[in-house]
Amino acid sequence: MTGFETQFTPWLSLSGGVLIGFASVLLMLVHGRIMGATGILAGFLVPASLRDWQWRAALIAGMISAPPAYLLMTGSFPTIDLPVSLPVLAIGGFIVGIGVTIGSGCTSGHGVCGMARLSPRSIAATLTFMLTTFITVFVVRHMFGG
Repeated sequence: MTGFETQFTPWLSLSGGVLIGFASVLLMLVHGRIMGATGILAGFLVPASLRDWQWRAALIAGMISAPPAYLLMTGSFPTIDLPVSLPVLAIGGFIVGIGVTIGSGCTSGHGVCGMARLSPRSIAATLTFMLTTFITVFVVRHMFGG
């Protein structure tokens, strides 16, 4: 594996964070629901009711339509550089799925919404996510030379 340089994009990151935060608040205000991506997807696949399915479908459609909207606005798709092969990416996704199941939610649900509600479980989960991320990046970059 070759080295992978992380690009520092503070303004793009800030604007994305503001949009995610605004969408989370709006979903809580309008539907009284927490915006965790895996919970939304799970409820979409096995809905409690038609009304429950509709808002989840709309949110997922919005997520899927972002790259085509970007294409319309800029004339090209966003550039995505993957530092790993597709099989490694799939294995990583599978491992994340296991973690989401064990942790009863994903980083978006716990980190954005749960911490905003001062949920002790979400604070503990987010601290665990972050610690694991720091350790993983350190090991990959400094011990394996990635």
